[in-house]
Order: sequence, then C-alpha cells, then structure tokens
Amino acid sequence: MPGSSGGAAVERVIIGRLGSPFGVKGWIRVHSHTRPAEQLFDYPLWGLGESGELRELAVEAAQAQGKGWIARLGGIADRDAAAELTGAMISVPRTMLPRAEQGAYYWIDLIGLRVVSTQGFDFGRVDSLMETGANDVLVVHGDAERLIPFVQPDVIQRIDLSAGVIEVDWDPDF
Repeated sequence: MPGSSGGAAVERVIIGRLGSPFGVKGWIRVHSHTRPAEQLFDYPLWGLGESGELRELAVEAAQAQGKGWIARLGGIADRDAAAELTGAMISVPRTMLPRAEQGAYYWIDLIGLRVVSTQGFDFGRVDSLMETGANDVLVVHGDAERLIPFVQPDVIQRIDLSAGVIEVDWDPDF
C-alpha cells in the first residue's frame, strides 16, 4: 500500500485494523495481522487510514482484553474520538519490517505473483491469502478462483520472487 512521508512515496504494509471503542477513555479494539498477534505493538507509530489521508498516531498503551487486544493511541482521549477510527487499517513503512528468514515470506510479497503447476498450467495470480487454522491458503484468480494450500514442500514447490512466480504441485481440476 503506497503512502507518503515527507513528500516521498513510501511503501506501507498493513499490519492490522482498528475495531470498535472499548470503554469511555479512548481505548479501541485492535485486530492484528501479525504473528504473533502482540508483535503489532512492536511498532510504536501507526499509520491509520488510506495512503492519501494517512494519519500517524503513537501507541501509548496496549493490553490483552479477552481473546483480543486493546490500545490507547496518542490524542485519542474519549470514546467518540476512538469511534471515529473504527475500521481504520493500521500500516507501517515497509522498511520497519524485519527481513524475512530464509524460506519465509510476507504475504504482501506473494500477492500478485503468477501461480503455475509443475506441469505448466497457469492458474492465474495470487489475489490474497487466508488463514484456516491448519495452514495458510493462496486465493488465486485466473480462469476460476482456486484455493491452494500454502504447504511447503508438498504443494508449494518453488517461490521465485524476482521472477514473480510460485510453482505448485496441484491439480487444475481440483
């Protein structure tokens, strides 16, 4: 997701989303897209909203609440101010992310890659990914939408980021 900082384009990565307000003192529910979920709070400054209307707020406090998380953000002092942020996407500059370990990938790097079978069938491109509990799944759009398990090395044979290709051992009829 492109963003702006000091007039120069900065690639931003969505790491979560704000939920509804929690209480009356400006706390807000947070839905993390990081693993582990609390890693979201390793980033002390969040960009909220879309790239053209990005608002940066500091994370002042965070804590577990039930099965999720809540946070208090700088300048958000009451429930009404927190309610205005409901649904905002949380992003950080790509440069803030640690380098992925060998054989590990950020989902953002897989979106848009072409998916081909080991037999040469072109499935289309990765539109998104989703968690299922057992394993992640590539959502691939081509002549049809296909859900391909992200299981290495059984299904995912090779990922070549520089060539923009994921090679899979997957039946086109499945």
